[in-house]
Amino acid sequence: MLKNEKLLQILKDIGLQEDEANVYLASLSLGPTSVLKISKRSGIKRTTVYGIIEDLKQKGLMQIELKGLKQFYVAENPEKLEAVLERRKNEFQDKLPEFMALYKLKGGESTIKYYTGQEAMRNIYMETLKEIKPNEDYLVITNQDKWYNLDPNFADKYIEERSKLNIKTRLLFQDGKTAQEHKKFEKNFNQSVKILPKGEPLNVDTVLLPNKLITFELIPPYKTVIIENKSIVELHKEMFELIWQGI
Repeated sequence: MLKNEKLLQILKDIGLQEDEANVYLASLSLGPTSVLKISKRSGIKRTTVYGIIEDLKQKGLMQIELKGLKQFYVAENPEKLEAVLERRKNEFQDKLPEFMALYKLKGGESTIKYYTGQEAMRNIYMETLKEIKPNEDYLVITNQDKWYNLDPNFADKYIEERSKLNIKTRLLFQDGKTAQEHKKFEKNFNQSVKILPKGEPLNVDTVLLPNKLITFELIPPYKTVIIENKSIVELHKEMFELIWQGI
């Protein structure tokens, strides 16, 4: 792609129509200018350019300057594009509940999703805090030492955010220094902790939500698997309860 084509594509990705992107970029390169020059530079008919300029003015990306009796058209500072992007972001946030309503599974359906990498893992952890409702169970089986030391700053933030929720957090930790330390302060973080017997190190963090089973791999390549299946989730809940009651 040529440089200008890349810039045009960015403008379209932000939300401008193709003609708007062409007119804005032409105006940006020309400085204060006439509609005729914008038309020649953009390759768009002069009569059409007038309407496009009005649209860009509404978006805060063009203005008119008067110099004597002459009228010039000026592209706004490219920093104003950030405001356009912010508006689109806000529009998306407003419509997100509608997207989520379409995304929700119908009764009896199942899904398995796979993700790779620590960034995806962190995002999914934070999503769990958004979707769980007050008084619901939040169950975990993990090697807390390995989980915590993977990213201590994130772990501290995550635990702090989770502690603010009115949920029933129960954690089964494999025995270790960090696990024992977090056990001491369980009440400070609105959670109940039990320590598993010593054994082979766990390399997976298992999180059980009311309708979802998530396994996070704690070693490279840090794969995450999300299973939404009622029977599988119920089975793992029963297994969790058996272990919990047995300690």
